[in-house]
Amino acid sequence: MRTMKLGKSNLEVPVIAVGCMRIKSLDKKEAETFIQTALDEGANFFDHADIYGAGSCEEIFAEAVHMNDDVREKLIIQSKCGIRKGMYDFSKEHILSSVDGSLKRLKTNYLDVLLLHRPDTLMEPEEVAEAFDILKSSGKVKHFGVSNQNSLQMQLLQNSLKQPIIANQLQFSIAHASMIHSGINVNMVNDSAIDRDGHVLEYCRLNNITIQPWSPFQYGFFEGVFIGNDKYPELNKKLDEIAKKYHVSATTIAIAWILRHPSHMQPIVGTTNINRLKECCKAAELKITREEWYEIYRAAGNKLP
Repeated sequence: MRTMKLGKSNLEVPVIAVGCMRIKSLDKKEAETFIQTALDEGANFFDHADIYGAGSCEEIFAEAVHMNDDVREKLIIQSKCGIRKGMYDFSKEHILSSVDGSLKRLKTNYLDVLLLHRPDTLMEPEEVAEAFDILKSSGKVKHFGVSNQNSLQMQLLQNSLKQPIIANQLQFSIAHASMIHSGINVNMVNDSAIDRDGHVLEYCRLNNITIQPWSPFQYGFFEGVFIGNDKYPELNKKLDEIAKKYHVSATTIAIAWILRHPSHMQPIVGTTNINRLKECCKAAELKITREEWYEIYRAAGNKLP
């Protein structure tokens, strides 16, 4: 699979990452087959979080991959922390304990990347910096990033950190593209012109922070997928038309649409279906045209000013 640098780091990663939030739905044999398929496709970047399956997804992954030192060298593992029941927690104590828990469940000595999951409004940047320093110096975490943060939140945090923020995981898809809308509709008096994300797309590009789109097939907040959905007839018609041209599926085109953006995003695909995973991976070698990108964008109901 085609690779890219993750943010400011020298970490070479596949352009498509495998999300492990739903791996709990698989039995041991199915999980083994799924992970091996991902590796065969060159998708060796696996995204976790301490809350996925209340930690069980990390355990299932470690068992399914038969974790040992030799296996670990072939994997790039990212996990997230900061979400607790009824609250968010970026305290030094919680970050350190969460990482220790993930390492134990994953049967590894280190994470390649740690992300802070959702913004904690009670965050004290200096305390986060202390936690990151400890994790970095101990070798438990190599690189750091965030998830679901806007530009000023990242800037506030980065002001106290020694380590660069190299990734920001954000919800993004053809049908959930507010970070695109506001840039296209600058100076317009319409709903699409509203900047809901603090110009996060441009901020990440300027600061070499990789955007990792999560739920790349969803519309709304887990309201459903747009592929094959009667709510998006024009979009599905266009996806099928372009898919036919390239002899791939609509799934492949939906990921290729994200990869076509020059910000060099790394989508997190959360499917546990082997065939769908393969379809997602095909997008890494496909580049749609500028005209096709805008045709898909308009087919999703977006108007150009």
